This record gives sequence, structure tokens and C-alpha cells, in this order.
Amino acid sequence: MPSSDNHGSPMPFASFRRSIMTIRGEQVHSETSHDSNNPYLDSFQKQVFTRFHELSVVKSDELLSISWVQKLLDAFMNCQEDFKVILSENKALLSKPPADKLATEYFERAIKAMDIFNATRDGVETIRLWQKHLEIVVCALDAQERTIGEGQFRRARKALMDLALVMLEDKDTGSIFSQRNRSFGRKGKEGKDHHRGSSGHSRSLSWSVSHNWSASKQLQSIANNLVAPRANEIAATNGLAVLFFSMSFILMFVLWVLVAAIPCQDRGVQINFSIPRQFSWSTPLLLLHSRILDESKKRERRNSNGLLKEIYQIEKYFHQMTDLVDAAQFPLSEELKEEVRENARELSLICEACKSGLDPLERKLREAFRKAMHCRTEGLEFLGKATEP
Repeated sequence: MPSSDNHGSPMPFASFRRSIMTIRGEQVHSETSHDSNNPYLDSFQKQVFTRFHELSVVKSDELLSISWVQKLLDAFMNCQEDFKVILSENKALLSKPPADKLATEYFERAIKAMDIFNATRDGVETIRLWQKHLEIVVCALDAQERTIGEGQFRRARKALMDLALVMLEDKDTGSIFSQRNRSFGRKGKEGKDHHRGSSGHSRSLSWSVSHNWSASKQLQSIANNLVAPRANEIAATNGLAVLFFSMSFILMFVLWVLVAAIPCQDRGVQINFSIPRQFSWSTPLLLLHSRILDESKKRERRNSNGLLKEIYQIEKYFHQMTDLVDAAQFPLSEELKEEVRENARELSLICEACKSGLDPLERKLREAFRKAMHCRTEGLEFLGKATEP
């Protein structure tokens, strides 16, 4: 989606041409681009650097928040729009090796990525379910004028126990919605659940997420064989090898963040990949990678359902409230009443943040899915036209 920031929005061909003219004579950011006569690549890489630099330098309390993940998806979609512009201006090169092979490999990665967008969309639904249980707790215990009695505590305790069971199930099996096999790509049914039998779905590509699908394995399959292009490949493709590698790495990195942040089946951060250092966009990605790994280690969050800031807050106050409810003895002391109310107010704020943020996040995931699908479709059309006699 277009951003209000001129540096973050996708650039049409005319804007690319003007941008190239203004940077003529500047030092090239990427060492590999010296072997290319394609001027659009420098502008593309500068745009990638700008977008991800802004994401990498945010304050710690903003990193991995719902709003930050939305900005990450915006950055990815804007990069993809620029990627499509460059491909459309270099169609003739796509018929020649090794550009044809590199293009095919990228579009294979893109279709695998659609599963992860589907799975993280299910993860958003999981957080919504947690939110509903927490709202029951807030309703029972966030009392300003009425007395909090045993009835309210029993209601809150049941909601907390139900939530504990759901969160445990999510840790064991990923998303409890995983077998609904929802797909963004089905016209007219994008907002509905699609119930299908799980038999025969040992692996999934862009259509559904089966019960034995693994986000980590899918992500690793996207990262496999992702190596920086050699000088002869760059020269032979007039720089398109750099473009395909850069966009492939951006796709893989964004998916890695989504899998780390949002509940989905067999999620995790320990994916085997290394960030190259010879590109201008490497610096912000290295910083983000380091910060996210640090976030996964601190506060004993290794067994968390996800690194999303709001998930951490849910888990923190869920445990605090559970301890308070379990330890309550009647009649309640004034100190305990105030502590319960304070925790209920914190939970209320978290519920409001989820209520206002999850719908926009889901729309961004849906849009990212569609753009990945459309980019692949258009790219294959470019490739097909390029190979026509």
C-alpha cells in the first residue's frame, strides 16, 4: 500500500527515471552493482535501505508491535512494486540465461511464501480468541463502583483457565485454526472459514495450511540456496541477478519476522541463513536481525507463542492475574483489591490495542498475499512473453 512517506512509497517508472538522474555521479552503494549497466538497481537498493533503516532504528517499545509489523509489510509491498517496475522494463533479458532461471527460482519462493501469509493470518485469529477470554476477565474484575465478590473471581478464574488451555494447545500444535485451511486467494470467500479434510495434505503451497505443515520448514525451504550472485551472473543479466537476490532475501527476511512474531504452526527464529554484507540494505537488516534475536532471548520468552509486543503483554499480565486470582482469600484486603483492579486495567488496555490493531494487520497480511500472488502471475507473463518467438 502507498505510504505517506515519499521515501517509503513504490516508485513508478517515471519516478525511477527521475531518481536515477538525480543520483548520477554518486558513489554506488552496492559493491556488486559495479558490474551492472542497469541504473534502476541503485535506486531500488537505496529505496530498500531507506525503508528498512526506518524500521531498524525504532525504540525498543515499538519494535515488533502490531503497528510496527504493519509498517514492515508496507515496506515489503513497496519493494515488490518497485521490483515489478524493473522487471517490466527489462522483459527482454528474462529470456536469456541465467536470468530465466533466477526468475523461476524467485517465483517458486513467492508461491511458498503464500502459505506463511496464510498461517500468520490464522495467528491473528488466535490472538483474537485470547482477547475474548481476557475481555471476560476484565469485565469481571475491572470494577470501579461495585464490590468484587467471589462470583466475579470464579468467572475470571474460569476465563483464565480456558485461556491457559488455549495457549497451551497453541504452543503444542501451532494455531488451533490451522486445519480450517483458509486461503486469501479464493474469490468471494476471503473472510470465511473453509473446512476441509486433512488427509492427503502432507504439504501445502499457497492453497491451504494442513495440520502437519511447519512454518519453520517452509521458511527454511525459501532460504535454502539463497546465495549472493557472482560477478559473471551480474554481468550476464545486466544486474538482474542482484535484483532477484535482493528481492528474494527481502521476502525471506520479512517472512522470518512474521513467523517469529505471530503464532503459527512450528514457528521459531532459528532459521539457517546469513545476511550478506556487500549490499547497501544489509546494514538495517543486520541490525533488525540482531535486535529480534535479542528480543527472543530476554525475559525468558523462548517458550512464548510469539515475539509480538502485544503477545508479551498478554502473557505477562495473564500470569500476574492468574497468580492473584489463585491466591485470593475472602474477604479481600484493600491492597489485593487495588492490585487486581490495576492488573485488570492493564489487560483492558491490551484488549483495546488488539481490538484496534488486529483488523488492520489482517488486511495488510491479506494485501501482502495478493501482491505476492499478482507479482508472480505478472512475472510469469513477462517470462512467457520474453520467450515467445
